[in-house]
Amino acid sequence: MGLDFTAIDFETANGFRGSPCAVGLTKVRGGRVVEEASWLMRPPANHDHFDFHNVRIHGIRSEDVAGLPRFGELFPEIGAFIGGDILAAHNAAFDLGVIRSGLEVSGLAGPAYEYVCTVMLSRRCYSLVSNSLPFAAEEAGVPLVNHHDAAEDARACAGILIDIAARNNANSIAELYLSLGLELPRQDSFDPAYDELSKPSLAALSGPAACRSGAPVRPFLSGWPEEGANPLPNADAEPSHPLYGQTVVFTGQLAMARPEAKVRSAELGARPESRVTARTTVLVVGDGFVASDLRSGRLTGKARRVLELHDRGQPIEVLSEGEFLQMVGGYAGAAAV
Repeated sequence: MGLDFTAIDFETANGFRGSPCAVGLTKVRGGRVVEEASWLMRPPANHDHFDFHNVRIHGIRSEDVAGLPRFGELFPEIGAFIGGDILAAHNAAFDLGVIRSGLEVSGLAGPAYEYVCTVMLSRRCYSLVSNSLPFAAEEAGVPLVNHHDAAEDARACAGILIDIAARNNANSIAELYLSLGLELPRQDSFDPAYDELSKPSLAALSGPAACRSGAPVRPFLSGWPEEGANPLPNADAEPSHPLYGQTVVFTGQLAMARPEAKVRSAELGARPESRVTARTTVLVVGDGFVASDLRSGRLTGKARRVLELHDRGQPIEVLSEGEFLQMVGGYAGAAAV
């Protein structure tokens, strides 16, 4: 068996992860890209509004997908391209969640997938102050020009996994995971007609109809962020999630209330704290921060402290709010609706 897999990347229309509006796919055989595909699509009915935050990130608007097939109609083609491959995604919890929630709210069953998260592998195999896709892709020697173009992001994810396998002298995904002492995660098959819906889908289906309009939604918050309590991590959380076992600190103004961000991270096995210390492993930065700001210097005091500690050898990762919200299941718009 060679290094065979399919890399996938979704862009979503709004805070609900089951609102895909674009997907990119890159098929790898023997460690080489052999085929690519991408689609624009309408998200599932009643979940197809486009939020301001998402549009600002990927540039896709409702008029760009008007009249196109919905996700549920396209999934047979997407699924046929993937076949029985292991899926690779940068923050796989999000992209596998898109498949599950998108199919659940479309009333469709979904297949089981084994998957690889290149954020997790980047943390294990690189030493980066940010494991965001552009930074990891640059480290892998596959620089990403148009981040949040689904096809280019999937291609970059594939390049990262190929590079990490090469650095570990692994000729297959199984060899790579064995060499790192990891177990390959799996999302089981499901059928919404019989199985319990995922939490994001349940939340979206119970949300107010007012949030399902066609107009972009921009959450508004003002005032100094309230720090809130630091809940204990959920001991029963999924160990393969990228926040599991991390000590997380928040800085800057978030679209999501900071106490809620702490609760959601703790539910996934993280330990939220209020200041950067020797225990800190992840810093989430609000105020519209993006990974490129690490180079431009547009940083909060906590972020500067993290860069200093990273230079001294403490492995702290800096996340944008968008990356964090993907990890916890969706953009702030979903929490607000």
